[in-house]
Amino acid sequence: MTVEAAVRSALGTVIDPELRRPITELGMVESVSVHDDGSVVVHVLLTIAGCPLRDTISRDVEAAVTGLPGVNSVRVALGVMTQEQRDALKERLRGAGDRRGIPFNEPGSLTRVLAVASGKGGVGKSSVTVNLAAAMAAQGLRVGIVDADVYGFSIPALMGISQAPTRVDEMILPPVAHGVKAISIGMFVTGNQPVAWRGPMLHRALEQFLQDVYFGDLDVLFLDLPPGTGDIAISVSQLLPGAELLIVTTPQAAAADVAERAGSMAVQTGQKVAGVIENMSWLELPGGERMEVFGSGGGAELARRLSSTVGYDVELLGSIALEPALREGGDAGEPVVLRPGSPAADELTRIASMLARRPRGLNERLLTVSPKQR
Repeated sequence: MTVEAAVRSALGTVIDPELRRPITELGMVESVSVHDDGSVVVHVLLTIAGCPLRDTISRDVEAAVTGLPGVNSVRVALGVMTQEQRDALKERLRGAGDRRGIPFNEPGSLTRVLAVASGKGGVGKSSVTVNLAAAMAAQGLRVGIVDADVYGFSIPALMGISQAPTRVDEMILPPVAHGVKAISIGMFVTGNQPVAWRGPMLHRALEQFLQDVYFGDLDVLFLDLPPGTGDIAISVSQLLPGAELLIVTTPQAAAADVAERAGSMAVQTGQKVAGVIENMSWLELPGGERMEVFGSGGGAELARRLSSTVGYDVELLGSIALEPALREGGDAGEPVVLRPGSPAADELTRIASMLARRPRGLNERLLTVSPKQR
């Protein structure tokens, strides 16, 4: 193998941090120059001039090429794609004609969409969402999050994301944290500025996230819904009719009563309830005793009621302890499941594994196979 061939082969291991595909597949390697003294210059094309991850790409390219036989030094020269090259990239990613629409509704999509809902705020719905997503990503799944709680967005902080999304013409590339692609209206506002929109604007924002954000082929897409049964919940049922509802509640009877309304909405929308998760179930005291701060049994009772309402068995997937590590991880932007060993981390990881084991169905899917031509 020549030095240039070895360099190009090594570049195939460099993954674009936003698109999560090799830069060689994306047309980002413009040229490779190998000189007699063993110096190598790799010309890399960025999607846009202000690419926020240009330094990361340069480091990854240099690391992949350094140390190859015959290579004494590496220099990465960065350029920018032309409009024609960007158009070719978009076609490579989204198909001929750069099709618009919601890819998760296409007949060939195998992405499981889980809409995390609650009857009221303050039950830890967003914390559950980011930890389930991070746990699944750590297990090797391709995972995305849409922060559909436009008024009360919290996903960027809980995931530790401060980077703005990259825009390639009308296509938006979501930031990646802990192996999870995430998008939120919080990435488009300045500081802690409130979002004061009416229903049609909320619907359009969610629609744009689902149409214009390029997530690629995901195994699981989480939607962090606002509490209750308002505009966004209705929009999700219209835009993603195949989404399953994951209901989060606390053990308190009053919280379970309100959460039942969110779950019962599935009867009207034709969606499926994937299960119930009880959060803040108990607090472990220094002596090892468990204090049930918010009572007990709310999650099991909610699962029983929903089973009766929807006409099939709705399972209580798990009960998560109330503990400082979960809150501390959220404040630091480090999901607690990435530091296993605590009761909450272990339970969230177990629930994520349970949801991940449920296969993506192939029923009525059109497989792109054709007879071999002789």
